[in-house]
Amino acid sequence: MIPPIDLKRQYASIKDEIEAAVTRVLEGGWYILGEEVAAFEQEFAAYCGVAHAVGVGSGTDALHLALAACGVGPGDEVITVSHTAVATVAAIELAGARPVLVDVDPTCYTLDPGLLEAAITPRTRAVIPVHLYGCPADLGSILEIARRHDLLVVEDCAQAHGASYRGQRAGSLGHIAAFSFYPTKNLGACGDGGMVVTDDPGLAERARLLRQYGWRERYISSTKGLNSRLDELQAAILRVKLRHLEEWTQRRRSLARLYDERLAGSGVGTPGEPEDTTHVYHLYVVRHPRRDELRAFLRERGVGSLIHYPVPVHLQPAYRDLGYEAGDLPATEAAAREVLSLPLYPELRDEEVAAVSDAVLAFGRAA
Repeated sequence: MIPPIDLKRQYASIKDEIEAAVTRVLEGGWYILGEEVAAFEQEFAAYCGVAHAVGVGSGTDALHLALAACGVGPGDEVITVSHTAVATVAAIELAGARPVLVDVDPTCYTLDPGLLEAAITPRTRAVIPVHLYGCPADLGSILEIARRHDLLVVEDCAQAHGASYRGQRAGSLGHIAAFSFYPTKNLGACGDGGMVVTDDPGLAERARLLRQYGWRERYISSTKGLNSRLDELQAAILRVKLRHLEEWTQRRRSLARLYDERLAGSGVGTPGEPEDTTHVYHLYVVRHPRRDELRAFLRERGVGSLIHYPVPVHLQPAYRDLGYEAGDLPATEAAAREVLSLPLYPELRDEEVAAVSDAVLAFGRAA
């Protein structure tokens, strides 16, 4: 079986470095908000091209705290997409705001700027473009609309470590941004973790306060906060992996090009890379009107795959109270029926890409 992702391969490739970092933390005896977190925050901020980074407990927390740091709360509306991990919408509700969902561009699966303005109301405070699958959203258009309406732009970069738009790294273009270090991400921890990044020192300071009970001085809460801290072990592991991220990104892009070449004429839609963007292929997502049949065909031939995402947020039981119905977001709903994530990770071998592609081509011939 060729798995859709294999985290053990990555660990094996840098095992000695990871174990040395973990040993360093364990022997140091400081496990929460110490030197490793501080160093990783500086290194990751530099990587993203921003001034400030704040390590937190998860990507969901990063989005929640980014919104809270901006003052988004009850009575506010935040515009985002439904074709995303549910964490995006959950974070808006955690901040006390109301999610307003718009449709996606049917080619890149990111927020369609042409639909953004119509969703803005007097209560709209922010917009969250999701850089889905590693492809940056159309930030030029989104930022221009946001400026006209005095809206905050909070980038959801959970799948976009190292992606860029017009030469600037994802996370450096909006007012504030959130990253996830969930283990399967392009830069993944060995557990949960997240990061808030921004160029605004005031927003960074508020995020730091909010992640640890509002403390400026230990045990004295200057504002109401919570507990969401990136721990030292994860920071040490992420520091190791950050050194390899550019190499891994180039490998992902190389594998994506190989898929593109081999799947030409296969009958499946392959990912696009919009002009002025650098796609980092967190996922290699194809599209086919008989997606479920294709997935079963691949499974029978030893190829694993995943669906990102099978049910849009607006049609999930927990979010019926948002008031959306089937048919409201047609591009999103069509994508949910048709997209399929093929195996792609830096340790995937060229011959495995060939085997996956051959299986996809065989499905086309059998149709």
